[in-house]
Amino acid sequence: MPRRALHPCQHPGCPNICEGRYCDAHKVMHPNNDRKSSAERGYGSKWQKARKRFLDRPENFFCLECKKEGVFTRATVVDHITPHRGDPALFWDESNWQPLCKKHHDSKTWTEDKNPTYKY
Repeated sequence: MPRRALHPCQHPGCPNICEGRYCDAHKVMHPNNDRKSSAERGYGSKWQKARKRFLDRPENFFCLECKKEGVFTRATVVDHITPHRGDPALFWDESNWQPLCKKHHDSKTWTEDKNPTYKY
């Protein structure tokens, strides 16, 4: 069976040619190559409908963190207060949801992913 053609490494500025997405030098910098699609992680059409219903409620119209700062920014993201980490019960528990703007959601998520809390 013929092999796939080689192509440039997808790391910005890397001139190396490789078989996968990244050359051997950059594979360690991009560990999430096997990440599932958003639909496979539970964010399919059912989530999109629930998200829209949640954000259309008057009490969820503005970002909670922006309101604390005295600014009224439209919430565009439904954030899981406690990360669900694949737990469907926690994923669909609306008491675990909060409306945030993209800026505050990304900041919160980055902090949580960088410093995960594990319970044993």
